[in-house]
Parts: sequence; structure tokens; C-alpha cells
Amino acid sequence: MALVMVKQELSLGGPQRTPRNSKRKIQYRRKEKTDDDGDPDYADFPSGKSKSSAKRSKVSPEIQSSQGRRHSVFHMETDSEDYLSEQSEAMALMKIRSRRRKTETSSRDSMNSMNPSSPSFTSTSADSVLGSEGNSSSSLRKRVAMTKKGNGKDKLRCHQCMRSDRRIVVPCTKCKSKLYCIQCIKQWYPNMSEVGVAEMCPFCRQNCNCNQCLHSSGMVETSKTDISGSKKFRHLLYLINTLFPYLKQINEEQIQEIEVEANIQGIPSSGITIPVSSCSSDERVYCNHCATSIVDLHRSCPKCCYELCLSCCREIRQGNLVRCTAVDFQYVDRGFGYMHGEDPLPESYHKETVGHDSKSLAEWNANRDGSITCAPKEMGGCGGCLLQLKHILPEDRILDLKERAEQVRMKFGTEQVFSKQNCSTYVSEMVKRASSREGTDDNYLYCPAANDTFREEEFLNFQRHWAKGEPVIVCNVLEQTAGLSWEPMVMWRALCENMDSKTSSNMSEVKAQECLSSCEVEINTRRFFKGYTEGRSYDNQWPEMLKLKDWPPSDKFENLLPRHCDEFISALPFQEYTDPRAGFLNLAVKLPNTILKPDLGPKTYIAYGIAEELGRGDSVTKLHCDMSDAVNILTHTAKVVLDDNQRLVVQTLKKKHRAQDKRENLIPPCQKMDDFPISGTTEDENDDEGPFFPGFPPPGKTEKTGSALWDIFRREDVPKLQDYLRKHAKEFRHVFCSPINKVVHPIHDQSFYLTLEHKKKLKEEYGIEPWTFEQRIGEAVFIPAGCPHQVRNLKSCTKVAVDFVSPENIHECIRLTEEFRRLPKNHRVREDKLEIKKMIIYAVAQSLKDFYFLASS
Repeated sequence: MALVMVKQELSLGGPQRTPRNSKRKIQYRRKEKTDDDGDPDYADFPSGKSKSSAKRSKVSPEIQSSQGRRHSVFHMETDSEDYLSEQSEAMALMKIRSRRRKTETSSRDSMNSMNPSSPSFTSTSADSVLGSEGNSSSSLRKRVAMTKKGNGKDKLRCHQCMRSDRRIVVPCTKCKSKLYCIQCIKQWYPNMSEVGVAEMCPFCRQNCNCNQCLHSSGMVETSKTDISGSKKFRHLLYLINTLFPYLKQINEEQIQEIEVEANIQGIPSSGITIPVSSCSSDERVYCNHCATSIVDLHRSCPKCCYELCLSCCREIRQGNLVRCTAVDFQYVDRGFGYMHGEDPLPESYHKETVGHDSKSLAEWNANRDGSITCAPKEMGGCGGCLLQLKHILPEDRILDLKERAEQVRMKFGTEQVFSKQNCSTYVSEMVKRASSREGTDDNYLYCPAANDTFREEEFLNFQRHWAKGEPVIVCNVLEQTAGLSWEPMVMWRALCENMDSKTSSNMSEVKAQECLSSCEVEINTRRFFKGYTEGRSYDNQWPEMLKLKDWPPSDKFENLLPRHCDEFISALPFQEYTDPRAGFLNLAVKLPNTILKPDLGPKTYIAYGIAEELGRGDSVTKLHCDMSDAVNILTHTAKVVLDDNQRLVVQTLKKKHRAQDKRENLIPPCQKMDDFPISGTTEDENDDEGPFFPGFPPPGKTEKTGSALWDIFRREDVPKLQDYLRKHAKEFRHVFCSPINKVVHPIHDQSFYLTLEHKKKLKEEYGIEPWTFEQRIGEAVFIPAGCPHQVRNLKSCTKVAVDFVSPENIHECIRLTEEFRRLPKNHRVREDKLEIKKMIIYAVAQSLKDFYFLASS
């Protein structure tokens, strides 16, 4: 398709015939001293400032290729009607814009008879208009200048920046309504040519990133999975069978507490009347002692409203209540020089305040009959009243669900559906080696391509690997989307536009985490994103790594960036599990809209990164373990490379770091002074063992797009991993590069990152190693709940992640909930944000409702 570009010119006085020197006006973008002629880099920003228009004096290649053919100018004017008849579709798209120049006067009479849909054209290349063969590329790309009356009422506006003073715009020949100026095409759609915009504009491609479109939802279809009735029936039966043991356990815990209450009152359990707790559906109820979510039965103080979960009640009666004392995690700022091997500041020594809360907790025991008095005042209660048993859900709700689920299981069976399917053999699967463990068959990770995930066979393969607690990598997921830009500045522009003026002005500064000190810093937003693409460094040339976590910082992602949220959901593979709105096997979706739901995302993570492993201040997500399942998609990267001078400085500073470690009696692993690992992968990981698949380099080659280095540990290796971290804790540094001298929980503290040398030593001493791989742009990484993992950015990365709750990993969610409730009361991850027991109950209820509906139909 030929490209038709509209050039807006003000009509000139005099005869209608174009003067000979008008061709220069068509071919050149003239310098103009208008105040509103802004730089395209800032044209679409909400608060962008106008800059000089000198940049617009450049001659485009299309115009340059048409110079020297003056004889074509008038030929096109005389043959314009024939051209319009041959190119009627393209010409009908031409809208008329005008802009008055200070040095010219308009002659409206000569132009009033022009029809906007059929204007007169002056071509800069007759050869391209006539479609002659043998010409240069300009024969397929025509730049047409249109003249129109300059009354200012029917000006053409660029759909992107909404400006009507653009000299050249490209109309879309598909929708026949949208136009984009050259400046916006180059700035916001660098991967699209002008020809591509003319054939199908960004709006028609559903990847327009103008402010209006970015604030619109529902423009793209997010759900790509069509589930038949029979498949829904199998999924529902699978959910009921999988969740039934956990529902049964919850019911048994409640029956035990009812029997204790019956013993306290001295009546049969059938005669117990349990009062209703006064809490609304949009309110979360937590245990005042362990911060665990309360879903139904609990004990409450009638005087001070102190509430206690059933687990704490049971522990008090058994005499083993967890003492949730506070721990001071404060670290000392010993100065910037200390972080690079120099001596600490003298005044910093007396600030060491790490240790347990010195307050002694009072004894809290149950009475002989099993009744429990409210917690002592030192523990937040009143210490005077007996706690009363109360319920939140309708009476016998859980018992009724259990009985109905039992009936379904007895009638339709209890076997897992996917285990009986004829899955692909190990050899034929798309897998990649990610570890070198001996005596095991899980060194390979299942890695299908995105377009294969819609097949039933691959869905069953995913379920099989997922049920074993293995990570999964899906390649090329962004190819399944409309192609919306994930440039951080595009998202930031949309975010500012979507806020009120006060909040938008506050977005000029962002709160980022500085990786060297692990502290929060404020930085100008534009400077942050400039560093994202170009890199930043301290005064001593050490690379400065910054990251934004859980961005945007407030409200939900889908409310602030609705179009990006839709784009992300449409990219999610295996949407039965991952779709946060309609995932059929996602337990979080089963929660009704009338109750307060946990915030599972999506969330954006924007961080700097370089290939070199620095040892201090790396752009990393430290070792941690999520309570729920998660899927993480790498949507955008920018490569930042250190120059030779900076590399020398870094190597010199690393020697000072090593000397400091020895002075402070830190015992680091053996490492050569010039050891400078690039990606952190071992030689074994580059061996090609297993079939090649999309997203990984072919044999003997290294793909240059690896952007994030992942290490994911198996669940069964967690005890040994914890032992190693406790044993070598003194070899790690955390906040302000201070040595770690207090470990509450080696994984949940999120204080450790294992470098390549530490991973080698871990395998030597304990025989364990993680799955290690590089995430590439467009790849989705599935992380099962309960698998500790860490990430280091090899490039500046923009990732978007969402949590979900799969039925296969419920047991890990419950285990982690139990671990979190035993942490100190001021620990960062102690709060039960997932409320897994509530999810189980509502998921069973909804599944039974849907199951009976399908069965009846």
C-alpha cells in the first residue's frame, strides 16, 4: 500500500495555480518562531514545556528523494482528478488542516470551493504518484501536500498529541479517521514506519498509547481461553476434590472448639448457641496475637474487643503459645565511605541497637475448664474478662459445604483428572536444563512457547509440572498481545494524566530504593528514567542501582493504568490459573465482590541493572518466599554498559571491599580479585542438553537478550538452605552494607542474596543448587508458592507480576501462613495478607454452586 502523507499549508493569495517556488515549501520544514511549536519529546506530556522548534528544519528522506524532479509538480496538479479516481480510498482519508503564518495573508476565496474529501494535491514526486517501476523507495512512499482554507474550524489533529499545528501528518487508510504526526510516530512508535501507520494506525492495531487510549479499558479482549461446558465440569470436580481435605480440616478445628465450649458451659455441643460477631463484609478480622486472618469461629473479649484465633486458643491450652516479641532490625549508617571499604564514621558506633524487645511478657494460661481470659495488658488485652466464642459466617455454613462436597465426591469420583491423561513424554516436551543435580530428574524446566499453551496437551503438561512444585517458563507471551508500548515513560505519562493536579505534581518525584544502602531515596522522575536507559553512578564512578517496587505506589494498577492492565492480562499464559479477573482455577477469583479481597496485583517493578556482578549494590531482589503463586513477565529492557574506565574503578573498589571484609573478620568464599562474573551462570548451564525451543539460545550460541538472572530453589531444599545461611550469615551485608548480625528467619528476613561464589559453596557443602536461568523479554516465569527465589537484573528491566492461588499449592500457602504467624510482631511479612482459609471456603462454595448448575443443565 502506498503511503499518503498530508502536509498542511495555508492558502496563498493570488491565482490558484501553484507558483514555481512553492515546491521548496513542500519539501522543507521551515524554521518558525511560534511559541506553541514544542519539541516532540515533550509534546504529549501533561506538563511538558515547549522548546525551540529548530529541530523541525530537517529534511526528511522522503522529501530528499523527491528533490530534483520539479517537472512533476504541475503534472500532479493537472492530473489530480485521475489520481483521485485511482486512489479514491486513500484520498478519502485526507482531512484538512490549516495554520496561519505571521508572514502570510490568506486568500479564502480561491480555496472555498475545495471539498475536504477531494482536495487538490501538489506532489513532490510524480514518478511515485504514477507508480512507475525502477524508482527508489520513494515510489512506494508518497508525500502529498494539501492546501485548504485557513479558517481554523476544520483543522486536522494528530490523534496522539491532539495538536492541530503539525506540518505533516499520516492518515490511516483503514479506519479513515485517525491521523498521526511525524513527531509522535518517531517518539512514541519507534518500531513502526510511516508506511505501517498509513496501512493500519496504532489505534486500529489496538496499541495506541495516547493519553485517552491509555485511560480506556475494554479495548482489547483479555480472556483468550474458551472453556467448554465439559471442561468446566472437569475443572469444578478437580477443585472440589483438591480443596475438600482442607475444608474438612477447617471444619474439624471448629468442631473441637465447639466441644470445648460445650464443656465450659456444661451442656451438649448440640445445644450450644454461638453469638454472631459484629463485623461487616468489607472488614478484615485478624487475631490480635498472631495477626492471622479470622474467617469464622474465634474468641472475643466483650469488654475490649480483643480477638483470638482458634490456633492461638489451642496453643494456650497446650501451654506452647508463640511469643511474638518485637525485634529491632535497625542498621547503622556508617557513612558512604564505609560502604566502599573505608573506616566507619566515629559517631556511628554508639547507634548499634539490634536485638530482641527487652519487655518481658506476662504468663497467659487457660483455665482448667478450657476457658481463656483476655490477654494481659502487657500483650494488648484487658486481662479481666473471659473470651466468648463467636462466629462470622452463617451458622453451620462450613459443615454444610463439607457434606455437599462429600456427596459430589462419592457420586463423581475423587481421582485427579490430569493424572490420567496421556501427557507428552519427557523427550518431546519443550524443556531446558536449569540445574545439574545428581540423582534427580528435575534438572529440566518445562518451557513451552506462548502459542502452544492453548493446546489441551500443553495445559495438561503444565498441570503435571506445576503439581510437582516446579517453575515454568513460557516464551514469547508479548507476541500474543496488541503490542502496546511498555516504555516506562509511557506509563509515567499516563499515570500523571490520570491523577488530579496535586497528585500529578507529586509524581515529578518518585521514591526509589537505592540498592547499595537498601534505603529509600527520592529522585526526580525524569532523572530516574534517564538513568534507566543511560545508567547512573556515584561520584566515585561506582554504578548506582535504583529500583521502583510495587509501582504505581497507590491504588490499584487497573485503576491507574487500565490499558496496560488489559494488555498484561491478555499476555498471561494458562489463564485458567493466572487471570486475576476470570481465572477458572484461580481461587482468588472465587471471592465474592461483597468482601474485601487481598491485593494480588498486577504490580510493576522497574529497576536498573548491569551485566557485571558487583558484590555490593547489585540490582537484586533478595532471597524470599511468596505466600502465593506468582507469574512474572519481562515487558521492557534497556542495556547499560560500563565503559573501560568505570570497569577499572569498579575492580579497584572491589579490592577495597575485600580488604574491609578481612579487617572485620568476615570470611567470604574463595574468590580471585579479578573474578568478574558477567551473568552468574555456570558452564554447565550453557551446555545444550535437551531440545532447543524458542526463547533460549541454540547450541553453541549465546542469545544477547537475557535480562534477568533467576535462582529458584526447590521446596525440599529449604531446610539445608536455611542451615547454610545461618552458618554463613556473617559473610553477607545488608542495610548500609553493614554485616548481618541478627537472623530471625533466613528466608523471610529478605536479607540475603547468594552470589555465584556462594551458590558454588552451597553445593559443595550441602549438595543443593537452585534452578538458574536468564529471563528474556517477553518471557513469563511461573514461581510456585513455597519456592525461595532471588533475581538479579542484567539490564534495566520493567517487569509486571501478578499473584494467584492455584489448588495444587494450597498446602504451601497454609504452611507459609503458619510460619508467618510465628515471626516477631514487627516483622515485614508477618501479616496474613492472603487469607487462604477464607479463600478455601468461598472457593468450595462457588465451585459447588457452579457444579450443580452445570449438572442440572
